[in-house]
Amino acid sequence: MRVGILSYPMLFQRQGGLQIQVRATITALHQLALPALDVVLVDPNRERIDSFDVIHVFSAINGNDRVVELANEVGVPVLLSALVSPGWNQRSAWCARVAEGLAGRLTQWNVQTSYAQATRAVQLAQLVIALGEPERKSLIEGFKVAPSAIRVLPNGIAEHFFHADATHFRQHIQLDGPFVLMVGAISPYKNQLGLVRALERLNLPVVLIGQAQRQHQGYLAKLLASPKVRWLGQLPHHDPLLASAYAAASVLALPSQGEVFPLTVLESLAAGTPVVMTDQSALRLAGSEFALKQLRWDDTAALGREIQAFIACAPPREMVSALVQAFTWQRVARGIADCYQELHDAV
Repeated sequence: MRVGILSYPMLFQRQGGLQIQVRATITALHQLALPALDVVLVDPNRERIDSFDVIHVFSAINGNDRVVELANEVGVPVLLSALVSPGWNQRSAWCARVAEGLAGRLTQWNVQTSYAQATRAVQLAQLVIALGEPERKSLIEGFKVAPSAIRVLPNGIAEHFFHADATHFRQHIQLDGPFVLMVGAISPYKNQLGLVRALERLNLPVVLIGQAQRQHQGYLAKLLASPKVRWLGQLPHHDPLLASAYAAASVLALPSQGEVFPLTVLESLAAGTPVVMTDQSALRLAGSEFALKQLRWDDTAALGREIQAFIACAPPREMVSALVQAFTWQRVARGIADCYQELHDAV
């Protein structure tokens, strides 16, 4: 069985959670060493979709609906890792459909909304992967996907994050006391400024790791105006310094406006570091309240309060790490391989 993995053309021009997810998925599938399974990253400029038995598309947006459309036209079944926001429900979907109708009528149906494109992608795919129960609910309520077409498979965590050592990062940054870490693209959507404001009255350094695109350089300048902020730029995902940063931090903060299933949170927990993050996420971990606080992204008072509580009384790192012990890429890969086989058998 030949499986082609696809996403939007500019995906690997940047580094982020989706890029890591795609690469880690392919690597884990190869490590399964299944003789009947050949998984490749498709070069759409050189390879035709109909040369594959199954197509696996990552992300329902950024024009990927056309990939799913084409696969349907040529009779190749599609597994779609949708990555839709868990904030979608019946009401927000109704509003999106009204907006779609208005945009269509105003432009003689020459303009489509991203919601319409994502809906087409998830409804045309034969199977859809949700990263957690909140995303599964969003797919059903917000995009009218049949429950029978959804498989829940979370992201995995690279093994080296479970064995991260804080010493390397401490020596690199020359910080001895507690500090708050945030890993992610520098942007208003990620809300680093909200984190800095939440900690204004606390004597806590904030370490930021992530790339700032050109349009967000002004936002970065505002962050760096605070004497408490240290910015290290982008670190490669495999860089030992990144894993060490998670282990060295007192708390990881992720107060962004929304996340699907953030790898940075899983990696921090694997390293034994507690997390305060947005509640607009598909991530749910049973029994995690002692190490994972999820709150409204713009509640700066609660953000500061929860961070301060973790620093005053840190949970045992072994217990924090145990929360995500089962999140391995090998386990994810086995589930995905089962989906491929299901689609192949159904043809």
